Amino acid sequence: MITVENITKSYFGSKKALDNVSVKIENGGITGLLGPNGAGKSTLMKILCGYLLPDKGKASVCGFDIAAQPIKVRENIGYLPEHNPLYLDLYVREYLSFAAGIYLPKHEVKTAVENVLEMVNFAGEAKKKAGALSKGYRQRLGLAAALVHNPKVLILDEPASGLDPNQLEEIRSLLRELGKQKTILLSTHIMQEVEVLCDRIIILNEGVIAADKYTDELDEKLEIIFHSLTK
Repeated sequence: MITVENITKSYFGSKKALDNVSVKIENGGITGLLGPNGAGKSTLMKILCGYLLPDKGKASVCGFDIAAQPIKVRENIGYLPEHNPLYLDLYVREYLSFAAGIYLPKHEVKTAVENVLEMVNFAGEAKKKAGALSKGYRQRLGLAAALVHNPKVLILDEPASGLDPNQLEEIRSLLRELGKQKTILLSTHIMQEVEVLCDRIIILNEGVIAADKYTDELDEKLEIIFHSLTK
């Protein structure tokens, strides 16, 4: 479960990236976070992951407070940032072993790495260095690193970035399966992605929640709702 209560975050003094935002996301399912550039999507995700602290308000993940229990929060989260940072000189298995070793006992690392390689269909590229991968495969490696410790919550910032149509459908299928077991919060600019993948849609605009609907409640095309709320 993700709980956000009256979160405010400002940059450069008076500019509010988030303005008194509150939302509750229950266990399981895929929630899409939609909004124009500068709406506050990445800021909210970074706060939930403990990379930023809010100016006001509080938040918790899996019952752990982001400020008081940041290590517990991070143990339960798999995070893929928008600009997927990789150690380009490491081989794929080396990188995933490093990521797994942050969370798992040494004797569990090898099994966890092999499991996640199979899960994201990466075995054919596993002998390459990260720097030799295409953009799409780098994105998939970032997703594998977010999954390697089997977190309860996945926070994915633009997970479809750089994927070709075949890879995109594979990732969608994977996320649908993961959404049956995990709580997934993902941001995207692709409205079709939200409509076909997400159970719930939250639209952020200028740091506030402009809409919060379950997809089966939509009585208009998402594009119409989005443009009417973000003018």
